[in-house]
Amino acid sequence: MEQPLEEQVIAAWVRLTGILKNTRITKGLVYNEAIVMLVAYNQYRADGKGVVSFKQIVAETKMLKSLVNRTIDSLVAKRFLERFEGKDKRTTLVRILPENIGEYLRVHEQSLTLARELIGVIGEEDAAAFIRISEKIASAAKD
Repeated sequence: MEQPLEEQVIAAWVRLTGILKNTRITKGLVYNEAIVMLVAYNQYRADGKGVVSFKQIVAETKMLKSLVNRTIDSLVAKRFLERFEGKDKRTTLVRILPENIGEYLRVHEQSLTLARELIGVIGEEDAAAFIRISEKIASAAKD
């Protein structure tokens, strides 16, 4: 007897998250550091500065504020980010340190290699569908 669609979705979700959790997308950064750096790096690519607010990181990563704070502390200690106050002193901002971006990019290249391998397995059309579906789920989760 075939399982209901809802059961199949849950089973597929569990299999995929297990694979993603066990396949380290980065070497040299822990997972939380990698996703915080990706937020800052995407901003850096957009504007050449990479200044991101603490609030924006929390919103984009869905991480607990305390975990974002510890993660930023770790990235500051590793000299990937610097922390500073915003204009109103209640806003905490972080910025990629441009002099150390090369080290991050070496780590990030491993993620890109994994993404290329995934595209090789599922093909470009399914990769585009995966992105669309992931974005749709993420957008629904924001509501």
